[in-house]
Amino acid sequence: MHKSISLAAYVKKRNGVPLGESGSMRNMLQRSLGAGNFYFFWRYWNPIWGYYLSRQVMKPLSYALPIWLATILTFSVSGALHDLAVMLVKWQLVFLFTPWFTLMGIIVVLSKQFDWSYAGFPWVVRMLFNVAFIGGSLMLVHWGQSLIG
Repeated sequence: MHKSISLAAYVKKRNGVPLGESGSMRNMLQRSLGAGNFYFFWRYWNPIWGYYLSRQVMKPLSYALPIWLATILTFSVSGALHDLAVMLVKWQLVFLFTPWFTLMGIIVVLSKQFDWSYAGFPWVVRMLFNVAFIGGSLMLVHWGQSLIG
């Protein structure tokens, strides 16, 4: 069983600096974009959002489902919440983030399962891999939605 950790401790662990401290955003971007695989990209990206998703969605799902499925569903919930936020601002139906984040969740699971690592490459190459996974999955979802209608 994992020991409970506070939000402040979680953010410091992920960013290397305390919550709200100068350099927090820079560290998050440097660590996430420079991660050596897509699984670790998400360990560093937006630690505040990740903290709450891990405790409120991932952990409860992992009690009832295999970890791979809980991971994908956690990404789906995150996407749905992003879609909801955009819908509330635009006052129109939006369904982009849910399939996009679900696809990224699948990529995370596959990258972990098959140990896709680019950790040995320079930072800029690791960044390009991570951006390619994000941008490529968005393009696939957009293309798929354009085919549907």
